[in-house]
Amino acid sequence: MRARLILTTLAFVAWMVPASAEIVSRESDITSIRLGQRIWVDDGSCKAGEIKQITGTKLTPQGVGTVKQCVSRKGPRPN
Repeated sequence: MRARLILTTLAFVAWMVPASAEIVSRESDITSIRLGQRIWVDDGSCKAGEIKQITGTKLTPQGVGTVKQCVSRKGPRPN
C-alpha cells in the first residue's frame, strides 16, 4: 500500500513538472511541435526584451496548427 502511494506521488510530480523550454535560433529549426508545446525562437524579430513564442494550438488535417506571438523574455538572453 505504501509503495503504491509513493509511486502515485512520483508519477503526479513528474506529470506536474513542465518540460524544459526549447529555444531555437530560427523557425526553420523547428521540425515538429505537439499540441500545447511552446517553443521560443530567438531570431531578433521581436522588440528588445521580447522573444517569439510558437505554441501548438489545434489539430488540423495538415498537422498541428500554431500561433506565433512576441512575449516578454524572462531571464538573460541565451547564448
